[in-house]
Amino acid sequence: MRFAIIGVGGVGGYFGGRLAEAGHEVYLLARGAHLAAIRAEGLRVLSPLGDFTARPAGATDSPAKVGPVDVVLVGVKAWQLPEAAPSLAPLIGPATAVVPLLNGVEAAEIVAGAVGREHTMGGLCRISAALEAPGVIRHVGMEPSVVFGELDNSRTPRAEALLAALAGAGVRASIAADIAVATWEKFMLICAWSGLGAVTRAPIGVWRALPETRALAEQVVAEVAAVARARGVAVPPGAEAATLAFIDGVPPGGLASLQRDLVEGRPSELEAQSGAVVRLGRDAGVPTPASAFIYAALLPQERAARGEG
Repeated sequence: MRFAIIGVGGVGGYFGGRLAEAGHEVYLLARGAHLAAIRAEGLRVLSPLGDFTARPAGATDSPAKVGPVDVVLVGVKAWQLPEAAPSLAPLIGPATAVVPLLNGVEAAEIVAGAVGREHTMGGLCRISAALEAPGVIRHVGMEPSVVFGELDNSRTPRAEALLAALAGAGVRASIAADIAVATWEKFMLICAWSGLGAVTRAPIGVWRALPETRALAEQVVAEVAAVARARGVAVPPGAEAATLAFIDGVPPGGLASLQRDLVEGRPSELEAQSGAVVRLGRDAGVPTPASAFIYAALLPQERAARGEG
């Protein structure tokens, strides 16, 4: 299959690298020193599952130089998506699927607004990986996985083809029975993990064990589930407990990417996570006091990172 990867960081770099290593025609869209390193030496992926160097079919900063592909995997940060989405147009052919793998519950609608719903799938991934140096991605911790699906939950040939491609590349992947439910279930996890981690400046093993911060995390999970259900998403009754069980199973040193970004003074996905819970909750008439506290507590640092404070 012919793939374009937008955002060649931890997410796009890992999954794009695996697909390229498996022999697919993969084009990496990157910039600056990272692009130069990929062109010169390939994309090096360091992983507990085995290190490798991927040799993509091409690496460029221009979608127009790639042309239409079968699948676009989008791995940019949530706050970068509104700018990136309109640039996807040259990559779109008659049956192209664009699959956003970033955090949040609004990515698919942003993509659909730029390229059309007929070219948009919902998607999410679970991975702990980051750009370590130009041309180098480091994967740590959990086994990477991808969940995706058509927006109407139909089982299409292009979804089956993507599933086979990912599985053939050694990636654990599945087509969601209901992609909206799957997306909101991950949102429950990431809002609690990111929010509590960023507010406490502590790894997951610390804040989940303290009764005070554990209770706050439980409240965030409940708020996200309530907002989802109020918006018509059929989140199952046991989703909150399953999310907390997953949190308990994460290695104790785990840090969320939003937490790392804020600690290091970079712009983060705060608006797409806690901010979105507050905004969507207000629109749906659902109180979200724990998420509102986290959002307000982190907003000054977020504004400073963006040069607005």
